[in-house]
Amino acid sequence: MGKQEKIVSMFNEIAGTYDIANRVLSLGIDKSWRNKACNKAFELYNKEDIEKIVDVACGTGDMIEFWKKIAKENGINLKNIIGVDPSVGMMDVAKKKLPEVEFIEAGAAQMPMDNNSADIISISYGIRNVVQRQEAFDEFSRVLKKDGLVVISEFTKKEKSSLLDHLTDFYLNKILPTLGGLISKNKDAYIYLPNSIDEFLTTENLCKELKQAGLEPIYTKDFSMKISTLIIARKL
Repeated sequence: MGKQEKIVSMFNEIAGTYDIANRVLSLGIDKSWRNKACNKAFELYNKEDIEKIVDVACGTGDMIEFWKKIAKENGINLKNIIGVDPSVGMMDVAKKKLPEVEFIEAGAAQMPMDNNSADIISISYGIRNVVQRQEAFDEFSRVLKKDGLVVISEFTKKEKSSLLDHLTDFYLNKILPTLGGLISKNKDAYIYLPNSIDEFLTTENLCKELKQAGLEPIYTKDFSMKISTLIIARKL
């Protein structure tokens, strides 16, 4: 089994407890991160009618719920939203929550979608789980309309320089795996999370990869003591 298959299998195993673990482990703060990502994207895209949003690595559908809610609050006519994920287990949970939404089993680097067909592509806390990351960015560029947006929320790698950085590191490496293991009965999955952050890119290097795919970063911001980073890029 290859690395990508192992990651997908791990998410299949923890799908049933994923939502509750997310809320507990982030103390619910992830909701505010998603809220800010959607609001900022709609502000930058600045259109009242949006034909299609594609949420990649959609998991249990959290981000899709936020796109729909924030669009409604902003008076935006969102005609279609599609969830894409290679994990059938995660999408089974999403389908129960969002029976009206179309979900497609696919990886980020091979999406069965037309060229220049999406207004916005989002991926929330999922890009570091994509093994073929540059290929995925190329695929985002192919599927996006000209001037369309890629909206990435992620735990990017940070230099650990302050006491706060070390406290965050302690939480991620010591407390999170124990709590996550108790909730999901799969401690290995929650050991993977901090390890995947440590092995991931800095925001700067992630932006370089986006540029190579013709996606120009136009907005970057850190939230909650630099734990979560929002990057929004526009297709040139």
